[in-house]
Amino acid sequence: MTDSNFDLVLRGTQVYAGAGTGAWEVGVRGGSVAAVVPLGTGLRGERVVELSGDEVLLPGLVDTHVHVNEPGRTEWEGFASATRAAAAGGVTTIIDMPLNSIPPTVSVEALEAKREAASGQAFVDVGFWGGAVPGNTGNLRPLHEAGVFGFKCFLVHSGVDEFPHLEPEEMEKDLAELASFDSLLIVHAEDPRVIAEAPEPSGPEYSGFLASRPRSAENNAIAQVIDVARRSRGRAHILHLSSAEALPMIAAAKREGIRLTVETCPHYLTLLAEEIPDGATAFKCCPPIREASNRELLWQGLLDGTIDFIVSDHSPSTLDLKDLEHGDFGVAWGGVSSLQLGLSLIWTEARRRGIPLETVLEWMSRRPAELAGLGRKGRLEVGADADFAVFAPEQSFVVDAARLHHKNPITPYAGKELTGVVRRTFLRGAEVGGGMAGVKSWEKAGEAAGVEATGRLLRRG
Repeated sequence: MTDSNFDLVLRGTQVYAGAGTGAWEVGVRGGSVAAVVPLGTGLRGERVVELSGDEVLLPGLVDTHVHVNEPGRTEWEGFASATRAAAAGGVTTIIDMPLNSIPPTVSVEALEAKREAASGQAFVDVGFWGGAVPGNTGNLRPLHEAGVFGFKCFLVHSGVDEFPHLEPEEMEKDLAELASFDSLLIVHAEDPRVIAEAPEPSGPEYSGFLASRPRSAENNAIAQVIDVARRSRGRAHILHLSSAEALPMIAAAKREGIRLTVETCPHYLTLLAEEIPDGATAFKCCPPIREASNRELLWQGLLDGTIDFIVSDHSPSTLDLKDLEHGDFGVAWGGVSSLQLGLSLIWTEARRRGIPLETVLEWMSRRPAELAGLGRKGRLEVGADADFAVFAPEQSFVVDAARLHHKNPITPYAGKELTGVVRRTFLRGAEVGGGMAGVKSWEKAGEAAGVEATGRLLRRG
């Protein structure tokens, strides 16, 4: 097979393709994968990338849980900075949460404002979640028809007043409405009644903050979601699972046939409550990072399929909102910045546990794409979008927060040594990022090479 009409040919001895990991040549035409053939076949193209011996080729990652915050809070993050960070970390598709932008994405008009803000700024492909808040049930179907991938709700205060939480009865009403057109409800599941009875968080001690968001708050709320999904027969998804105590009821619900999926995040899988220093508010997130025994059970939940996949929940803010001066967990913004680092974080921990890279890709690429119905994403096979990451799985680096593409230089991973570096990222066959993880390679290479914001704004279906 020597077709010379390929736009791009990539060759490597370890290509993680749908047909299996091996020595393959990949031919790209018109932004899609057009051929995957054994190495040595001799595909020809206008451009040829020969992977070095320490590099592997991966399908681009899909992150369905990213807070971009633009418009309205662009000083926290924005489409340009977030999608550059994504590309530098091998993420080629993100889906943006309906908060903390102003306006929140709870109407078609707000969705159009979000799309207008993103237009021309995206370095990777971007889709959008809609929001389910009190009083907007009538907006759900129009938002679905306008292309959102599903709807997020909170069962506890969201952290911003313009995106209020749903009571359980409102959640059931909205899930029944979504079931009528087979959309998806994604839920921040914590019970505000349990949290109201817990100690108030204040001061620099992480143990005090952890006590303020007990496991029972998650467990109770997840039980409510399961009951509502059972009655409505709608599709529900649990966001950022932190409490491993909920795993048995989730597994039972899945066995029962309830339409339920679950995600967790790198911070719950790599960080430990016992190791968080007092005053280190970069680690604050809701639900919180828990203890070592809890982390082990989350990994087991991933391995046995109770937890479906891993996404970032990238939730940045400005430095002042993290209250770095006083380190008060009671007043600091709750959110972890990690979009650029996700693959390296999870691979570092998975490698230590003997978990193969193929499994990590299931969790961070194929399964998130399936949740969102993105059939052309998350896989390296003929007909898929030519979204790739060139990854050096044995190379190490130390995280320097100031050199990440995230707009605000704060992350709980600062100073950590990680293994696995994304060297190059391709979106539909065009190189859009990469370089040493933790390095603002755009200033050194990307802008000089004329990298353009060629990401598309995606619509459901």
